[in-house]
Amino acid sequence: MEKFLSLSVEKQNIIINAALTCFGTNGYKKASMSDIAATAGVSKALVFHYFGTKKALYLHLMELCSNILENEINEKFDNNVTDFFDRIRLLMNIEISVMKEHPPMLSFLNSMYFENDDEVKNDIKAVLTNGKGESLRNRITFEGTDISKFKDGIDPKLVMKIFTWLTDGYLSKMQTQTGIDIDTLCKEIDDFNKCINLFKENFYKEK
Repeated sequence: MEKFLSLSVEKQNIIINAALTCFGTNGYKKASMSDIAATAGVSKALVFHYFGTKKALYLHLMELCSNILENEINEKFDNNVTDFFDRIRLLMNIEISVMKEHPPMLSFLNSMYFENDDEVKNDIKAVLTNGKGESLRNRITFEGTDISKFKDGIDPKLVMKIFTWLTDGYLSKMQTQTGIDIDTLCKEIDDFNKCINLFKENFYKEK
């Protein structure tokens, strides 16, 4: 890994994007180091030289994507936004901007979310459920949020679960596609915004 990090950022990105693309398109089991090397335009021996094993490369990609998303959220999230649904909308826009900047990440993260290969599934579960990620989600969603706008009897945590289920269902549908088009995803954001507005109208107290 040290030798890989000593490469220029441009050369690192070529290999990283190739790996993200291959894993995102084919899943962990079917993606091969040969395919990744061919996509990056380097030798398979060189990829093994930098990462040692396919699993080590996959775990590096997981950590890299997680760090990129977390850094962007910490940098761009506006804590002055106190409306629950506006926060969800802001978070969504930040994540979309990251995917636009790093297109192969979208397919990789979607593939990773549903990956069930025995070699990596426990590592993925650990990343998805670790305290660091949960702490960030809770801070973004609830810390400083004005929940007084909700009607009596409406649990904001349950509302957040509903959004999570909606997202899971959408990602599951995307999983059947070969690759994920960021432009198509952006077009469907309008429907997501309509869902947010619908929730606002039905779950908030009347003004």
